Amino acid sequence: MRRLLLAAALAAFASPAFAPVASAQAPAGCTPRVANSELVKPGTLIMSINPTLPPLQFVNAQGQLQGLRVDLGVEIARRLCLTPEWVRIEFSAMIPGLAARRWDVINSGTFFTPARAEIMQMLRYENAAVAFSAARGNPLNISSVDDLAGKTVGVELGGFEESRTRALSADLVARGKAAITIRTFDNFAIAFQALRAGQVQAVTSVDAVAAEYDQRGDFPRVLHGLFPTPASLAMRSRPLAQEIAKVLTEMKADGSYDRLFDRYGVSKYEAGFEVVGPQ
Repeated sequence: MRRLLLAAALAAFASPAFAPVASAQAPAGCTPRVANSELVKPGTLIMSINPTLPPLQFVNAQGQLQGLRVDLGVEIARRLCLTPEWVRIEFSAMIPGLAARRWDVINSGTFFTPARAEIMQMLRYENAAVAFSAARGNPLNISSVDDLAGKTVGVELGGFEESRTRALSADLVARGKAAITIRTFDNFAIAFQALRAGQVQAVTSVDAVAAEYDQRGDFPRVLHGLFPTPASLAMRSRPLAQEIAKVLTEMKADGSYDRLFDRYGVSKYEAGFEVVGPQ
């Protein structure tokens, strides 16, 4: 079964033209906690996601969205008395799409940066970091950042992982070593396919994802814990972001937040749920 899930995750299709995915209805008789004026679609919480990161967000063998962030998004919508709706799309299109009011929430584990918080509302909810995966068996014996010098590394286009990998390459060059050859891909599934095919020698991703592939015996996680930075939900509407922060606080208080993160083995954010963004 784990092999089937992996194959489905690697083959997950995230169209550059956004594709809504139907989901459960809001609870009957529940009064929405967010005004329709703050939403793209009345009574609905539209969330963008790139389901290529097991166990955080992926598509199972039956074609269903799965993962911690999917479960979290559904629970947030339920508590807001809204109907969850998903848009599967590449990460590089998510921030422009949010600004254009195509979705309400980027639910794809966006790494928090002050620059991003200047253009959208950000709500930190998960501890995350950058990791590197090697080909099966780690034939190049990659065990340190210096071992990446001169290697070809795959990464998702436009993400925090790409910018951090470029920073690592610049540091290597400054220390007299060979640069990293960085190949960008539309999503992580394609990057890992390239690693399997020998087109790249390593892939940069998120710690939890690299750990999942390692545990499955596919791609060893050879470097991890780099650039620890919280993952965030991102919103255009501050009132919506503030209500979601209240939901996360409620989930923390009733234990459901901890149970969800423990079930997926993902590191919890313990500093409190505060909205950071333009006033």
